[in-house]
Amino acid sequence: MNPKPKYDVALVGAGIMSATLATMLHELDPTLEIAIFERLGEVAKESSSAWNNAGTGHSAFCELNYTPEKDGKIDITKAEYIAEQFEVSKQFWSYLIHKGIIDSPKEFINSCSHMSFVFGEKGVEYLKKRHEALQKSPLFQGMEYSDDHEQLSEWIPLMMQKRMATDQLAATKMDLGTDVDFGNLTCKLIDHLKTTESVEVFTYHEIKEIDADGKGSWNLEVNDRKNLHKQTVNADFVFIGAGGYALPLLESSGIEESEGYGGFPVSGQWLVTTNPELVEKHHAKVYTQATVGAPPMSVPHLDLRIIEGKKALLFGPFAGFSTKFLKEGSYLDLPESVNFKNIRSLFGAWWHNMPLTRYLIQQVTMSKSQRMSHLRDFVKDAKDEDWELKHAGQRVQIIKKDRFEGGRLEFGTEVVVNKEKNIASLLGASPGASTSAFAMIMVLENCFGEKIKTDWKEKLEEMIPSYGKKLAENPELIQQIRDYSKDKLQLEY
Repeated sequence: MNPKPKYDVALVGAGIMSATLATMLHELDPTLEIAIFERLGEVAKESSSAWNNAGTGHSAFCELNYTPEKDGKIDITKAEYIAEQFEVSKQFWSYLIHKGIIDSPKEFINSCSHMSFVFGEKGVEYLKKRHEALQKSPLFQGMEYSDDHEQLSEWIPLMMQKRMATDQLAATKMDLGTDVDFGNLTCKLIDHLKTTESVEVFTYHEIKEIDADGKGSWNLEVNDRKNLHKQTVNADFVFIGAGGYALPLLESSGIEESEGYGGFPVSGQWLVTTNPELVEKHHAKVYTQATVGAPPMSVPHLDLRIIEGKKALLFGPFAGFSTKFLKEGSYLDLPESVNFKNIRSLFGAWWHNMPLTRYLIQQVTMSKSQRMSHLRDFVKDAKDEDWELKHAGQRVQIIKKDRFEGGRLEFGTEVVVNKEKNIASLLGASPGASTSAFAMIMVLENCFGEKIKTDWKEKLEEMIPSYGKKLAENPELIQQIRDYSKDKLQLEY
C-alpha cells in the first residue's frame, strides 16, 4: 500500500512521541486523516526500545540532578515540574486502559521503588536536606529517608553486601516509582491506530526532505526503502518525532525557528545481568550523583528492568561517542549537520563544555574491568562472569544559540514550533519518553490552540483529569489521580 497524496497530519518516526500524538489527535477528532512514517521495518526500535531507554518512569523521585543545591538550599522547582509531567502520562495511559484502547498494563508498566543513594559526609548531608525540601511538596509525600545500615540492608540487600559498618551512606525510597517498557507501550498504541480507518502506518518509509508548498501546507519527500519507490506527500500539519534525525529534518523545513540549533550525539552502554540470585536481591531503581562533567543522562544507576516479562538488572549507562544521530543511522550524520547557521553554536558549546569532552574520552576508552570497578561502588562483590555489556540507544543533546557563549548544551526535552503553527518537532533527551503525554499536549496547545478552546477541551479533560490544574497546589487532586492510575494500571505500591 502506497501513501495517499494528501493527509491532514503527517508524523515522522513511529516512537512513543508520534504514537502518543497520533492517539491523542484520533481521540480528539476521529475524522483526521493521519499518516505515520517510520524508516525502519518495525516501530519503536530506536529511542523507545526497552533496551535503548532507561525505562525509569522519570518522576524526580530518585534523579538528584533535578534538585540542585543553590546557596545551601535545595531547589525543587524542576523536580515538581517533572513529577507533574509523569502524572499526566499515567493519567493518559489510564484513560486508554479504561476505554479499551490498550490492555494488559503489566506488559508495559510495573511498580518499582525509586531510590537515591549517596556516599560520604557531603552526600549524606545533601540527601537529608533534599528529603526535607521534597517533603514540603504534596507530590513527594511518602518518601522515606534512612542512613541506618540495617534499614538500608532491607531496602537494597544486594548493594549493602560487604559494606563496612563505618561507611557513611544514606538513601531515600519512594514506593510510587515505576518501571516502563516504552517499546511495548508504543507497539500497543500503533496496533490500535492500525485498526482505525483514518490512520495509516508506513514502515520502511523514510522522510528525506520537508518543504513548504507555499499554500500553508508541507510537501514531504517519502522514500520507500523496501520497494525503492519515491513520492511526494502533502500534509497540513507535520510533527517530527524522529529522535536524533529530528534536527536535520527540522532544518530542511527552512523555518527560522530551527536556525542555530546543533546536535551532540551521545551513545550508551549497560552492564546487564539476568542471574536470578542477583535479580531477587534488588527490586528498585537506585540513582546516585553524577561525576563532574558527566551529562545528566549518564548519572550512574542500578535498575530493575522488566522487559517482555523477564527481569534483569542494568547498571550504567556508560557514555560513548558516535557521529551517528540514531543507532541505525549514518556515521556522516554529525558532519552533515554542520552549517553556517549553527557552526558558531557548535563551537561555543564545545569550548564551554571541555569537562564533558574529557568525560566522554575517558568513558569511551574504558575496558570491561574498569566498568566493573564502577559497578562495585554499587555491588561490592560483583563478579565479571555475571555481567555482560550491552549497547543502549543513541541520544542527541541539543545545542542552542547563546548570545554570550555562542552555543549552550541543553539536556532537557524541547518542543520547537514555527510561527504558522503547522510544523512541530521534538528535540533533546531526558526525561523524554516518560513525559510523552505532557510533551504532546504542549504540541496540541501550541498548534491546535483554537480547536482546544472551541471543541477539544472537554475531551482533553476526560483524557487528563488534571488538565489545566497545577498538581503541586492541589493535594486532594494528586491523591485522586494516583488512586485512579493505581487501579487502571494495576500498580502495586
